[in-house]
Amino acid sequence: MKLWYTTISAAAPLLLTTLIMTGCVQVMTETAKKAMEDRTTEDQVTDTKISTGMLSSLSGKDKGLLLDVNVDVWEQRVMLTGTLDNPQTRQDVVQMVRADGRAKKIYDEIQIVTKAEKEQRREAAKNKDEAKKEGVGQSVNDFWIETKISAKLLSAGGVTSVNYRWRSVRNTVYLIGRARSQAELNTVLEKIHGTEGVVNVKPFVEIKPIAKS
Repeated sequence: MKLWYTTISAAAPLLLTTLIMTGCVQVMTETAKKAMEDRTTEDQVTDTKISTGMLSSLSGKDKGLLLDVNVDVWEQRVMLTGTLDNPQTRQDVVQMVRADGRAKKIYDEIQIVTKAEKEQRREAAKNKDEAKKEGVGQSVNDFWIETKISAKLLSAGGVTSVNYRWRSVRNTVYLIGRARSQAELNTVLEKIHGTEGVVNVKPFVEIKPIAKS
């Protein structure tokens, strides 16, 4: 198992470069991404179960919450982002994560906004166009920011972008994942801070060097 993991890790930069050169980055399968991550297979499975369970719980409470709340999980650390118009609903969402029992940490970064803004963001989420900076309200700009960050991190030297998850909410970027070194994390934060439209960055990233075989 160690040999397979080492081989994948060594091949990851070359595979990413090939995908970028051939224009296939945007259609890279989730399976390919997971194969290049530093998470163990066990962590990937557990994280997926937590995320799937949360999405199911949100849908069961109110299908609209799937447009309001983002759930990103990395090594059982759960980052909640998005916008709601009711503090009690936010507490309910956090409680759903706690009820799962597998979350080691919960980062509640859901912003409370007016009902009008929440509805506006819902509509924008239904019809998002990641290629545009302008559109319906702040939300479209957030989607544009996320797309630009994706392009920057994919092409950044010394950055394993598959180890990160990011969300832009009202121009604040929330980041979770794993950095192989402080230098890598510094590069990632520099790229995000330098993205047009970003006014704040809140990282929840752990630094974990690759285990040597």
